[in-house]
Amino acid sequence: MNTKIKYILPVILLAVCASISSCTSSDTSDNTSSPPTQNSTVSPTPLNSPVTSEPFSTQPSPDATSKAISGKTTQVTLYTSDAQCQDYVSKQASVSADEPMNEAVGKILEQRDTADFSLSGYRVNVNDGVATVDLRLAPESKRQIVSLSSCEQFALFGSLRKTLTSNPQWKIKDVRFTERGKEVVL
Repeated sequence: MNTKIKYILPVILLAVCASISSCTSSDTSDNTSSPPTQNSTVSPTPLNSPVTSEPFSTQPSPDATSKAISGKTTQVTLYTSDAQCQDYVSKQASVSADEPMNEAVGKILEQRDTADFSLSGYRVNVNDGVATVDLRLAPESKRQIVSLSSCEQFALFGSLRKTLTSNPQWKIKDVRFTERGKEVVL
């Protein structure tokens, strides 16, 4: 009996250690010894042109920069997921009066970037009350849109849909999602 325990106990201990170590991100282990530096990840930026086959830009367009300088803002309601992914929490936010919809989408997307999933750009195109949000996955993203859990999908797509359809000034009835022009199937 002692011989069995002698061999089984290390196997169990190894399994527990392996499962615990898989819960941590390998990216954070390198950050403990180096001083903090400016974040080099690219946050999602709106692309003001309609959805076409043109490549996405990860930099804001010059006219978007000049609009932000104008200083005119408006209040919109942003909706984000609660911790249990069961409901949405509303929050008032100030966005540029020139591009309120694009900026609202950008604020939602910024909250969804994680260590292994990030977006580099997006476009919002509205046609007859239907908003199409075209997403661009960052090249360094380790995960794809299809690999998101149901909670992550609720937080990302649900928050965008709720934000766009619940701000009456935009008159959005429905929201579609695409990745590089191809429909995202949820």
